[in-house]
Amino acid sequence: MAESTELQARETIHAGGKWRAAVSGATREILDPADALPFAVVAEGDEKDTDLAIAAARRAFDEGPWPHTPATERAALLRRVADLLVRDREELGRLEARDAGKTVEEGRVDIDCVADAFRYFADLVAGEAPGRVVDAGSTDIHSVVVHEPIGVCGMITPWNYPLLQASWKIAPALAAGNTFVVKPSEITPMTTIAVIELLVEAGLPDGVANIVTGPGHTVGARLSEHPDVDLVSFTGGLVSGIKVAEAAAPTVKKVALELGGKNPNVVFADACATEEGFDTAVDQALNAAFIHSGQVCSAGARLIIEESVRDRFVTELARRAEKIRLGRGTEDGVECGPLVSEQQRAKVEMYVESALKEGAVLRSGGKRPEPSPQRPENGYFYEPTVLDHCHREMRVVREEVFGPVVTVETFRTEDEAVALANDTEYGLAGGVWTSDAGRARRVAGRLRHGTVWINDFHPYLPQAEWGGFGKSGVGRELGPAGLAEYRETKHVYQNLAPKPVRWFAG
Repeated sequence: MAESTELQARETIHAGGKWRAAVSGATREILDPADALPFAVVAEGDEKDTDLAIAAARRAFDEGPWPHTPATERAALLRRVADLLVRDREELGRLEARDAGKTVEEGRVDIDCVADAFRYFADLVAGEAPGRVVDAGSTDIHSVVVHEPIGVCGMITPWNYPLLQASWKIAPALAAGNTFVVKPSEITPMTTIAVIELLVEAGLPDGVANIVTGPGHTVGARLSEHPDVDLVSFTGGLVSGIKVAEAAAPTVKKVALELGGKNPNVVFADACATEEGFDTAVDQALNAAFIHSGQVCSAGARLIIEESVRDRFVTELARRAEKIRLGRGTEDGVECGPLVSEQQRAKVEMYVESALKEGAVLRSGGKRPEPSPQRPENGYFYEPTVLDHCHREMRVVREEVFGPVVTVETFRTEDEAVALANDTEYGLAGGVWTSDAGRARRVAGRLRHGTVWINDFHPYLPQAEWGGFGKSGVGRELGPAGLAEYRETKHVYQNLAPKPVRWFAG
């Protein structure tokens, strides 16, 4: 591993078809969370760099060919990008693992999902009708509703799924004919830089895709407030999302926010009536809570379990949690990587300490693991943690921890289960485990969450909209609604036989 003094800064700001350094010359080291050592240096952009990128995107939209390129040609470019992602899958998967701390296998799956998103939106626009005809009640009137690109899109993406979350914005924006400026998280920018390189390789015109690497308080704030940005799409935490909305309000630009979640995983006793059912429900509860060290907006961090099976279920959950193999994500056999930063680990430790003071019972984890060859001493590792006997007054139950921590609450009746699951200011996702098909439909229908999985947890479909209730955000990603976020609607009314109206005497 090269020392920071041996690393050379890359020109990671791309504006108007050219790669360059920050105007100020500032740089930032990118750390590997497995050992806290730098492995890359990127440009640290600010408001000046953002203004240059926005100006390039504005010119490309107002004067360039992309907004007027036929949908079939835009779709063909997106498919070329998907093919390039498949070509570079191994390299990008390892880069995502090193950048964000996840395992290589998780990184590979992410790249597969990114390629799927580009292909989905390519197919969606390529197969669309040119417009929706509206019956005006006369053969002399031709009335049609058409969808046009919204313009310059500002995109602010999170650190936990850097390229996947970026693709959910970039693919539909390009499919619709927009130009964009993307600001990846300042701590995990590497694969977003790489996808801009692939877009260039695929033949995207200059100025359509622009990236500014830098912090949220400068680059993100400027994207949100700039009058030449027509839409700002943000994925991240609630506090930052509110700031984005406030900054965008004076220019009345379109805002899409995908924010946090405090997601219930509701397990009824009948789901555990057989050994196979019990084993599956426990395994999926582990998956819901601990994949990518719990750093997932849709993580099933609240286990809500029927009282009659609680003791057995939680005992087995804790036993398996203790066996999860922690380590550097690029090492063979590792099942769970580090947290993304020292700051994030300190936040998790604060929540666990608070829970124990408020009466929670620690069943597993709750501490940093011992160092090993797979776990360097300086890495940001934290053991998968199960907190039993939790209740809604605890901060760890109410607030988004974003770490490998699952809390356990119990219920006796279906109504009580629904009330507990809905007792949150968020409403992103949730799971229901039951062998009763009628109960499954009833409970799913009553949950105030944007996605509800029944007897499963975490899968998503590019064809299905992704959004949430409450403080989990506004707007939708994926599916036809995800494409609609990046479009304006125009009504074109043509009178084929115009006549004087004679409203006025003159």
